[in-house]
Order: sequence, then C-alpha cells, then structure tokens
Amino acid sequence: MAIPTSRVKTAAIVSIDQNKCNSCGQCLQVCSAFCLEQRDDQAVCAETSLLECFACGQCQAICPTGAITVNGRELGPEDFFDLPHANSAATFEQILALFQRLRSIRKFSSRPVDPDKVAKILEAAQTAPIGLPPSDVKVLVLNSVEKNRAFAKDFCDIIKNVTWLTAPWFLTLMRPFWGKDNDQMFRNFVKPAINILIKHMDKGENMLTYDAPLSMYFYATPLADPADPIVAATQAMLAGQALGLGTCMIGSVHPFLQWGSRSRRFREKYGITNKSPQGLLVLYGHSDLTFRKGITRTFASIEMLP
Repeated sequence: MAIPTSRVKTAAIVSIDQNKCNSCGQCLQVCSAFCLEQRDDQAVCAETSLLECFACGQCQAICPTGAITVNGRELGPEDFFDLPHANSAATFEQILALFQRLRSIRKFSSRPVDPDKVAKILEAAQTAPIGLPPSDVKVLVLNSVEKNRAFAKDFCDIIKNVTWLTAPWFLTLMRPFWGKDNDQMFRNFVKPAINILIKHMDKGENMLTYDAPLSMYFYATPLADPADPIVAATQAMLAGQALGLGTCMIGSVHPFLQWGSRSRRFREKYGITNKSPQGLLVLYGHSDLTFRKGITRTFASIEMLP
C-alpha cells in the first residue's frame, strides 16, 4: 500500500530499460523502499516490496546508464538534472563564514526585496531534504511592509484574547502538570514578551515582524515529518543571507495559530490551509546595521559514546 501524503495517495512507477542496464546494482543499494531486486544478473522491479515506491528518485539519480525512469507522486523525468560539479560547491570554510556572518536582524529598511531574490530563496528552500516525498511543506509569502504589518496586527488580536495563559492563577494551576522549567519560562519570558508585543502594537510599533519587507511562514500538513518545515525554513534563511539580506527567525507565531476559533479565522484570512505539527516564520530585508564581531556559541552538552 502506498504511503499517503496530502498531495498523493498512490505509488510511483519505476521503469527499467534492460537494454541499458549494466547490472551495477547501485539502484538496489539506494532503494529504501525495497522496490527493486536483482534477477538473472539484472535489476528488476520487485513483485512485492516492503513499501511501494514513494518517488524518492534515488534509483534514477544514481543510475550511470539512464536505464531507470520514475513517474508519479509529483515526480517525472523532467525533474532530474545533472548535478553541479563538485568544484563549484562551497568549501567548508565558505559555509562556515556564511554561518558566522549570520545575525538576527530586527531593524529593516523599507526597501523592497527584489522578486528575483524571493524566487531564489524559494528555489533554495525546495532543495531541503524531506521525510517523505512529495513535500507537504507549505509557504505563505508576505512581500511588502504593509502585508507584514497587517499580519502582525491581526496576530496581536489573537494574543490579546489569550492573556489568561500568563495569568497568576493559571500559572499556579498548571505548574504541577508542566513542571518548574515551563513555569519559569512562562513567568519570566512568555508573559513579559506578550505584554511588550501588545503594548508596542497599540502604539503602532511592530515588534513581531518589525516591518520587514518580506517574510515567509513555513508550515506543513499533519502527514509531514515535523522537521520538514523547520529544515526548509533554515535553508531559506541561509539563502537570504547568501543573497545579502538580513534575516530573523520568529518561532513564537506558529504555536498560537494552532488552536481556537480566532486562530482558525486568522488561518483562513491568510490562506494557511491547515494546522501544522511545526512551523517557522522567517523575516528578510535590507539592514543598514554593520556588525564588527562574531559571537561564539556553545551547545548545552556534547556527549560522544565510547
């Protein structure tokens, strides 16, 4: 039985041209659905498989003779391309430099982001690895200061109606259930953050999307791997950085869009078609700020098993 996603419910079809197959066996090694097997010293489609073909495309991508074709689940021969030469790939030092120059920018100029850069960011994000193809990641693009300000204002209207989440009586009630750490997080961060957001928005100051000229909200359907929208958003953020844009990830929006009638109406207004296990908002824009120093960060711990 084919693994379903929101986009497809059927399996893909693998075709093998036996006149081209050189029996190298590489396709069998990469097929994680066990759709292929070797018979009479040639690769053939298995009569039964652990999982029907979900169109990862690995077999066609690795075949040295072009003997394999995968069709279905939003994948076809036209979706394959020759890999860029290894010499054109960024070195570790170049990638590290990109990471080190990355800063969360919250002061944006009103200068719009060129549509060509928007297209390039989305192109880069669509190369993100996914749990199961075809991708169930969805993206909402807000490509003007005005759209991002309206989004922030409407989100604030949701927040104003859930301030009871940080009320003393509610926090006291919930502490035995969610523990000391969550209690401290709500008291020392969530509560003041909500109050600051509402206070500044009431004065006309956007402390959510910071009047960025571009933002992208990445989310997914319930059938997606929860990591999929986060990975795609991360690649989109790094693409923006590579294109000379300032970026900032906003994680506080997504949780408040998942429950309640106001959140449902918000989703409907902005074309957010469903609730999502995970989601992330990424801001983009031009910054007039110039940073002189990088900052060394560390993990809480790194444990290497013997």
